Amino acid sequence: MAKSENQKLKLLYIIRILTEETDEKAPISTKDLIARLAEYNITAERKTIYSDIECLREFGYDIGFDGNRTNGGYYLASRDFELAELKMLVDMVQASRFLSVKRSRELIKKIEQLAGKREASELQRSVYVANRAKAVNEGVFYAVDCIHRAIAGNKSISFHYLEFTVSSQWQLRRGGKRYEVSPWFLTWNQENYYLIAFDEERQEVRHYRVDRMKDLEINERDRQGREHFKNFDIAAYSKVAFNMYGGEERRLKLVFVNSLANVVVDRFGKDVTIRKEDEEHFSVSVNVAVSPQFYGWLAGFGANAKIVSPKEAAGAYREYLEGILKSYT
Repeated sequence: MAKSENQKLKLLYIIRILTEETDEKAPISTKDLIARLAEYNITAERKTIYSDIECLREFGYDIGFDGNRTNGGYYLASRDFELAELKMLVDMVQASRFLSVKRSRELIKKIEQLAGKREASELQRSVYVANRAKAVNEGVFYAVDCIHRAIAGNKSISFHYLEFTVSSQWQLRRGGKRYEVSPWFLTWNQENYYLIAFDEERQEVRHYRVDRMKDLEINERDRQGREHFKNFDIAAYSKVAFNMYGGEERRLKLVFVNSLANVVVDRFGKDVTIRKEDEEHFSVSVNVAVSPQFYGWLAGFGANAKIVSPKEAAGAYREYLEGILKSYT
């Protein structure tokens, strides 16, 4: 590229240098900025730098100036994301189980580009993705996008569904038969993406782990089940589905010791009504999908939690506990 052509790019190179190499604690002097531009075969003088900076400011860039004689200079004063926000995004990517280790590292690298070089080094302070429980399905990232496109286009989808076997192998469910469903919502639960869809064969609303989908395709057929989602409350569905496991929906009265109030609010939401039973206990009435998974969660609190009503639900929970006890006798 000719020298004169490079001069036309001077403003772009100045903002790149300020974006990538400076912040309030690390400004760049006019002399150093001229030297950096020279590396791109761009000539500049102090007077032109002053006018270039003013031009960028008028365009909307927040460029500050530190008047310190020893290490003062220009710096990019504000960015689209603050460092604390970028750290939070990095932590969220690391914690996302549906992202593979490879995909997590790629996203973190892109997030680093939103910060200056010095701040980007701080984002590397805790990049420990290798030992996290991460997805092995590299296609999940594109599956999410495919599902969004199907929903926007009002189309049904089909896919294979994976399950893990005792031989430590992944295999296709239903003998490899493809699932065909109408997608309606994507939700985040327990660090995983779930698709909430209408199962046309069973004529019911069901949910599927996105990271366990394989060979996902958008069908030409329009979605079905619209009547099931007219007044659909995704938050209420997630509470009832309880840990994303199925089961008969029942309204139960549960009693807990007072020290478990935070646990109950975390599980059922801050809008749950807590009623005092006595000086040491409180009760809640909640809709749950009664299943072995729910019983297992409740059993984790031992004698500090119990089902009060309905009586048949309390009896079923007792049988569940007795069954566990029998397996040890």
